[in-house]
Amino acid sequence: MARDTARDTARDVDLSPPPPSGGAGTRTAHRTCPLCEALCGLELTLDDAGTVIGVRGDRDDPFSKGFLCPKGATLGSLDGDPDRLAEPLLRGPDGHAPGDWDTAFATVGRELRRIVDEHGPDAVAVYLGNPSAHTVAAPLYGGAIIKALGTGNVYTASTADQMPKHVSSGHLFGDPMAVPVPDLDRTGHLLMLGANPLESNGSLCTAPDFPGRLKAIRARGGKVTVVDPRRTRTAALADEHVFVRPGTDAHLLMALVHTLFDEGLATPPQDVNGLADLRALADDFSPERVAPVTGVPADTTRRLARELAAAERAAVYGRIGTCTQAFGTLASWLVDVLNVLTGNLDRPGGAMFPKPAPLPAYRRKRPFTTGRRHSRVRGLPEVNGEFPVATLADEITTPGDGQIRALITIGGNPALSAPGAARLDAALAGLEFMVSVDPYLNETTRHAHVILPPPRPTQSPHFPLALLGFAVRDYARYSPPVSPLPEGRPSEAEILARLAVLASGLDGTPEALDEMIIGSTLGKAVAMAGSPVHGRDPGELREILAEQGASTVEQRLDMMVRLGPYGDGFGADPAGLTLHRLRTEHPHGIDLGALRPRLAEVLCTASGRIELCPPPFAADTARLRASLDGPAPELVLIGRRHLRSNNSWLHNVPELVRGSNTCTLQLNPDDAGRLGIAAGDRVRVTSRAGELEATAEPTDALMPGVVSLPHGWGHALPGTRARVAARNAGVNVNAVTDEQEIDPLSGNAVFNGVPVTVAPVT
Repeated sequence: MARDTARDTARDVDLSPPPPSGGAGTRTAHRTCPLCEALCGLELTLDDAGTVIGVRGDRDDPFSKGFLCPKGATLGSLDGDPDRLAEPLLRGPDGHAPGDWDTAFATVGRELRRIVDEHGPDAVAVYLGNPSAHTVAAPLYGGAIIKALGTGNVYTASTADQMPKHVSSGHLFGDPMAVPVPDLDRTGHLLMLGANPLESNGSLCTAPDFPGRLKAIRARGGKVTVVDPRRTRTAALADEHVFVRPGTDAHLLMALVHTLFDEGLATPPQDVNGLADLRALADDFSPERVAPVTGVPADTTRRLARELAAAERAAVYGRIGTCTQAFGTLASWLVDVLNVLTGNLDRPGGAMFPKPAPLPAYRRKRPFTTGRRHSRVRGLPEVNGEFPVATLADEITTPGDGQIRALITIGGNPALSAPGAARLDAALAGLEFMVSVDPYLNETTRHAHVILPPPRPTQSPHFPLALLGFAVRDYARYSPPVSPLPEGRPSEAEILARLAVLASGLDGTPEALDEMIIGSTLGKAVAMAGSPVHGRDPGELREILAEQGASTVEQRLDMMVRLGPYGDGFGADPAGLTLHRLRTEHPHGIDLGALRPRLAEVLCTASGRIELCPPPFAADTARLRASLDGPAPELVLIGRRHLRSNNSWLHNVPELVRGSNTCTLQLNPDDAGRLGIAAGDRVRVTSRAGELEATAEPTDALMPGVVSLPHGWGHALPGTRARVAARNAGVNVNAVTDEQEIDPLSGNAVFNGVPVTVAPVT
């Protein structure tokens, strides 16, 4: 197996051409990397034409301190990719051809309104992809587009990734966005399940230099334990790696809960409901009972529980491997149950709640609920305002009232990333109209009638609105564009704002939309007790925003910062933050301090207490209990993370499709020998949903009975224009995942623990 080079974990990784000798004709700019959740600071070297010719870590960033991974190091290649679209594409009888912006927007407005007028608002669906979380524009305007349409057909990448964690937090704490993160910099014991941050850079846990933070835990005498079916790079760094059978994390976690109760090790706080109910549920999940299912010896499970309880400061952290399985919500719930039972929730060194700068602390919150609506075809409940992406194809292909006839995709590639992707790909081809906001003509956007490409990263501002709520330290940084937009080129914010205006069917401009949102937000803020501007004149506040002379987009960001927990409150706290202050006084970002206990601010359940055993979770435990006696498949499939990859959207960067970033089927040597498979052989992988062919890579990094394919590959489909990705096409693992299999509590797709058979291709 090819290995990543040592540069993959270096603090300064420069995979771009060196700047000219002496730096003549060059300039330096700083910004936050927009390519993953780690939020590393970048120092860019640009030539006179605005081309990025060098990238290094920003040593003055107080959060990342110069750390950089291979993805960030290639921002110049991504920014200057010749396959990036610079102008709209319109689809005609002969395929996609360039068009002008006015024609593109006119086409979108005409077709969206035609379909809404003829079939109602639910005939138009919206899909928000993973890259949306890495922009300023999508968090600001995604909701406006949905509201303007009035559609209930909303889908995002969350139900292919993280929705179980939001459902768990919603029921436990009342707020689905109140996701506790491990306090990495102060913990003395970290138990990780289904997480591989040395290759993912962290997920729902924003932490630059995750490897360094894990090493620091060990250096101060702590312990890092990784539970995973694969010996990942993270597992190799840890003090201990425990193999677990895919899809059984919830069984193991419940056995840990059982042990804490059974041995009198549980020390929960007083403000919890459901303690006795939880204990009763855990009775059936002794370590001895679950060992044949999980593959983890009973004595190992008991030791893990004792070590967790004995640690002075400990945190349990689970990620995508625990979410994308049949018991994803139960596993996510039990991660935080363990943090509560060991007294480690909301305390330094445990699992804590970040306090993001642009989030008003005075928001009025309502207790979390799901199932306010149900999907038309399969009757699946709404969660967080959206339906599972696993049923999107059903809603497009099934005739009747409410059938999806048009689709807006923003920064996503569901034709590759959704379960049962081939069926969704075929469904997209049958839409009456589709518009995509995306920089590439890829596997999804090839079906779009109009593609509206956002500008290059260096031409766009960056403020990680969607990610600061998961940071392991409170931190803020605003990155203005480092290169100007060409004449006539709309910003991403303008593209999405115009989509919202067009979707409403009303006359208006992006600036008018911003004015409406600013006015509404200020009106609510001055009326709400606890707000820093309670009782003030909204007109006065509006004038303060306008004094900066910035765009209405930046004025909206300024308003969010001023009203946030560290803001100046429009002058109420002269030392507080404003967007101007972030930009001029803290261009490398500002460290707002270690996480502080704030459960009282976060908690908004109906009871005002932590609901440790929510009734929906208790009911679903019966399914978990029944699975203890179910037959185990001979082989199951799991996904795989690569340091040089992020889902499907970085495979057109030459530097990132090298080394170990290859699309192979890994399997244990014992399984390979039993099946007559050697390294390099072509093998056929078959599931209930479909089949694919891949190249075999035997490795003892996988436990027996498990095979692994990375996610996001399967390029080179007809009608795409991504030359590097096409030359390194790989295969799409979602040819064999099953859109019928979901976690019922969250609607999340099941990508791990998929039963498969593997055979040589003869």
